[in-house]
Amino acid sequence: MILGQNQYGKAENRIVRITREGSTHHIKDLNVSVALTGDMTDVHLSGSNANVLTTDTTKNTVFAFAKEHGIASAEAFGILLARHFVTKQPTIHSARIRIEEYAWERIETPGPKRHSFVREGRETRTAQIRFDGTTWEIVSGLKDLTVLNSTDSEFTGYVKDRYTTLPETRDRVLATQVHARWRHSTHEADWDGSYRQSREDLLTAFADTYSLSLQQTLHRMGSRVLENGPGIEEIRLSLPNRHHFLVDLEPFGLKNDNEVYYAADRPYGLIEATILRDGAEPRIPVDMTNL
Repeated sequence: MILGQNQYGKAENRIVRITREGSTHHIKDLNVSVALTGDMTDVHLSGSNANVLTTDTTKNTVFAFAKEHGIASAEAFGILLARHFVTKQPTIHSARIRIEEYAWERIETPGPKRHSFVREGRETRTAQIRFDGTTWEIVSGLKDLTVLNSTDSEFTGYVKDRYTTLPETRDRVLATQVHARWRHSTHEADWDGSYRQSREDLLTAFADTYSLSLQQTLHRMGSRVLENGPGIEEIRLSLPNRHHFLVDLEPFGLKNDNEVYYAADRPYGLIEATILRDGAEPRIPVDMTNL
């Protein structure tokens, strides 16, 4: 038998880092997963742990680095961890750091104290960092960014066969939950600034596009991110179509003039595509769960 690809590490290390600047505090709330690869044949075939850095050690490193280095951004923190594991342990050849970041909003109160927060009901920021000692790959992103246009969307002219029942519409609600990943051309950037710009571009393109299809809207969203992010090589978008169907109110003697909808959560159309800068190679997996 031949041992194939393998990796190990500590998954989902939940860490909250509070930075205190007098009476003003700041929060970074992360979920960090570490996966390491290297000279691990012996541990699989004979059980020898001579080359194994324990997963408990990787967990401790995550927490210690939060203290020693702080958390400037998800990407910057992941870069520090990946570099450490690969350069400090000769048996480890590559590291993959996956991070989810959860946003907290400050609760503003009278007086000088600024240490109260409420968890924001918004998207989750994501980052994945890969390093093999020579090559970096930084993929930023977000998931569960829910958006809706109440008009300026239609869906007509599509293929129809004997099983088609969906009526054409010139005015519909368009809603989706944006899952996006974008790959950077460098491992040195203003990560927070880049994230804010990309998020704004996704939202602006969604709002500004008169949609003839969710595919068209997706393409415009991805293109805008690339247009305004010169350090971004590609972006992969997964957009579930959160269907809103007009409710038939005629049995009650009422006319539904695009006012009352049934929000269906499943089944749903799922629209996915990658947008690339000219000359860039696609590296983000088609199935982003395999990222």
